[in-house]
Amino acid sequence: MSSDRDAAGGPDSGDESLADAFWSVARQLRETSQETLAPWDITPAQFRALRVLRRHGVLRLSDLSARLQIAARSTTEVIDALEARGLVARRPDPDDRRAVLVDVTDHGAGIMEAIRTARGTEAERAFDRLTPADRSDLTRILRELRQ
Repeated sequence: MSSDRDAAGGPDSGDESLADAFWSVARQLRETSQETLAPWDITPAQFRALRVLRRHGVLRLSDLSARLQIAARSTTEVIDALEARGLVARRPDPDDRRAVLVDVTDHGAGIMEAIRTARGTEAERAFDRLTPADRSDLTRILRELRQ
């Protein structure tokens, strides 16, 4: 038996709800992102850490954890993997000998640029189906939702 309203509260037209559509697109974008990162053997968590470091510069591990909103142990694991590949470097904090600073290496910056280019191409493919006006509207809506 069909209801008169869909899950978002609108008339039931057989279409998925706004929430269902949103999560479906988010899942597709996540999968595409993972596929885009695969040639560099970078996980989404590792890429997020690299992005935060590039955006904010040298950070203490504790500050990086806070910006990533993940546990310190998880941040350490991410940085261990990135450091093993020469994408980040650790060094002692001259202001606090208990703390460790982390920064993106030149090699890491080069990998990030290659990934950014590949991701940009993938994003363009995903959003090319929209008209320029729809892309503009979607950008405005997503910025509003993000805040």
